[in-house]
Amino acid sequence: MRLPAAERSFSGLFRQIGDDLRELPRHQHLAWLGMGATLSLAVHRADGGLTRTLSTSAGVEAALDPGRVVGGMAAQLGGAVATYAVGRLTNRPSVTHIGSDLIRAGTLAQAMTQGIKLTARRTRPDGTSLSFPSGHTASAFATATVLERHYGWKAGLPAYALAAYIGASRLSENRHFLSDVIFGATVGIVAARTVTIGHGASRFAVTPFAVSGGAGVALVKLR
Repeated sequence: MRLPAAERSFSGLFRQIGDDLRELPRHQHLAWLGMGATLSLAVHRADGGLTRTLSTSAGVEAALDPGRVVGGMAAQLGGAVATYAVGRLTNRPSVTHIGSDLIRAGTLAQAMTQGIKLTARRTRPDGTSLSFPSGHTASAFATATVLERHYGWKAGLPAYALAAYIGASRLSENRHFLSDVIFGATVGIVAARTVTIGHGASRFAVTPFAVSGGAGVALVKLR
């Protein structure tokens, strides 16, 4: 039986990544990835035009510029580690638990992202390499999903709004296409749902599913 995250050592968090990877093939996670891939493919034709429009607008670029920093590894992983440390130092298991889930979700999201990047090897809008999917977006949506699973939609909605802002900033920075951002968001959601299996503040969740000739969503009771 897996110990609660709050009872593990810091090094033990990373040993759990192997268990998290084994949880990835669950049918609900594959459904999320399939939905994300479908949406990414659907917007593929608009990729270049949208990124070009946002990145050439000085006003939009300035408004979205903070997303580059907020969605970066230093802010996302640093915030997760800080949360975990505060929980341990103040002996607050609930805070430690959230911090540990944030660390694991962020680590898993980046492991998936980098693996896909090296496989896809898509050129970025600015001509550099490894565009697909967006790592900033994956980290931001992993964080948002962990918060939603722990605190419900009262925390999830603003967290997802911030994650979407970070995703939009990747277009305005001329670093990603919309399809990169969509699939990055999917990777983050799947990573966080993987590490939070078995708990969450919400009793129900919206889950995508595939059917012949299309797709849909279902209201699923969380176990």
